[in-house]
Amino acid sequence: MTGPVLAVDQGTSGTKALVVCPERGVIGSGFAAVRPRHPSGGLVEADPAELYGSVLDAGRQALAEAGEPVVALGLANQGETVLAWDPATGRPLADALVWQDRRAETVCAELALHADELRQLTGLPLDPYFAAPKMAWIRRHLTRDGVVTTSDAWLVHRLTGAFVTDAATAGRTQLLDLDSAVWSPRALGLYGLSDERLPEVVDAAGPVGVTTAFGPEIPLTGLVVDQQAALLAQRVTAPGTAKCTYGTGAFLLAHTGDAPRRSGSGLVGCVAWRLAGRTSYCLDGQVYTAASAVRWLGELGVIEDAADLDRVGSAVPDSGGVTFVPALAGLAAPWWRGDVRGSLTGLGLDTTPGHLVRALCEGLAAQVVALADAAAADLGAPLEVLRADGGLTRSALLMQTQADLLQRPVEVSALPDATALGVGALARIGATPGLGVEEALPEWKPAAVYEPRVPADEAAERLARFRAAVTALLDGAPA
Repeated sequence: MTGPVLAVDQGTSGTKALVVCPERGVIGSGFAAVRPRHPSGGLVEADPAELYGSVLDAGRQALAEAGEPVVALGLANQGETVLAWDPATGRPLADALVWQDRRAETVCAELALHADELRQLTGLPLDPYFAAPKMAWIRRHLTRDGVVTTSDAWLVHRLTGAFVTDAATAGRTQLLDLDSAVWSPRALGLYGLSDERLPEVVDAAGPVGVTTAFGPEIPLTGLVVDQQAALLAQRVTAPGTAKCTYGTGAFLLAHTGDAPRRSGSGLVGCVAWRLAGRTSYCLDGQVYTAASAVRWLGELGVIEDAADLDRVGSAVPDSGGVTFVPALAGLAAPWWRGDVRGSLTGLGLDTTPGHLVRALCEGLAAQVVALADAAAADLGAPLEVLRADGGLTRSALLMQTQADLLQRPVEVSALPDATALGVGALARIGATPGLGVEEALPEWKPAAVYEPRVPADEAAERLARFRAAVTALLDGAPA
């Protein structure tokens, strides 16, 4: 089956939709904002109606701009965002708990004695970032009615009536057996979710159902979690290379082949995708706040928005001794301390907005270096190059800082919407029998390559300052 496909990336702060033609590239695009709410105490919520509405709005914009029919639909999702809903009507039964939400810490605390067992079963550490703790919290505190699932299952049900999730998204719950890629009765039992009706786990590419939500009938044939979609679009399809997406958070994924790995360095072992019944795996590391930390700096009036990073940061040659640990929603991999909050140290009367911007870029880049080091330790070899995508890659200052601290080249993707393009490729594979992955993927080439400009000893010194600040935070926070 040839022809354009509609690729939809339902993200934390908005939904991006592209109409992608195999010959002409992107011929239509749309965007609809989503505004999560941040009540006090580490809570992050979203209105499910806004999530679904953003999918429809962005998709219709893209189709209108393209002005021609599409042959298939692909949908990427946030991964760990969870809600309860009525499977008879599709009506949400409560607000969605966004992946950054920390309210399920109480659930994790009760399961602390089973943390090693759960990591061995599922590849995931015990942390409220993942879906299962949120699902259990909803069942205890909000409602026993309906079903409780990740957001993709609800969106797919609204679009097509099907009750499915793909293997990579299921792998973000801490309820999937990492080795067999099927729901784990033991994990379900530990979370008190044994009686739940769970969606069928399906391949990332293949017929799921048909939707008329955008007007004409469109088959849904691609379904995957957002970071794995970007991994695919970056053509990281075999071990040796990693990608980092700089969005609301920053997410580094390294492909590990056809065998699952349990990280010994604080990363997450998870499903990359399942195609034609064959499961590929990856290691995954997270930085909870990237663009959201930049937005926070904007809300304080230090900058106007992310486009200001380079202008304001270039006013000074370095961070002026300021160290910023931007753990505004806690520290994720490899530390897994969601209780920790960020710090700004080394401030003086001579500190300027430029110093704060540079310190933020160093703090973000240093966390990604920690993830890359952990991946190298697990894989037994250093990463030779890092491929980067996401909105913050537009900042030359951040990307150069990343290359300097990593001491490796950083290749910035020429594909600004890698997640959507990745799920678009899956939709094409699912709609076209016999089409291979390499044939379906967009051509990959970097828009820019950032080489390290500082010597290794200077990079090590800057990283040591950041690590000392992290250690001070960890020592000062309750374990």
